[in-house]
Amino acid sequence: MNTWIAIAATALGCYAVKLAGLLVPAGLLERPLVRRFAALLPVALLAALTAQQTFADGHALVLDARAAGLAAAVVALLLRAPFLLVVAAAVVVTAGVRALGG
Repeated sequence: MNTWIAIAATALGCYAVKLAGLLVPAGLLERPLVRRFAALLPVALLAALTAQQTFADGHALVLDARAAGLAAAVVALLLRAPFLLVVAAAVVVTAGVRALGG
């Protein structure tokens, strides 16, 4: 039962946030600082999420096969590889390092 309450609360919260976004005056959204913030915020959030998922294990920092996979993905991105190739490179390198015992 608690799970359904959490799902309902999350759905209501998401709807409220979406509704709040629609109620923001257009003049406020046209300000350069707000536009720049809105453009950079998703990048920062994704980078933080990637770092947390790659280098954290509970409350400890770790350096394992996931870091090698991330490094492979970064190299593929620098070489301007297609997105699927970037993901494939990260998966293959991570699996390879884990298979080697890392």
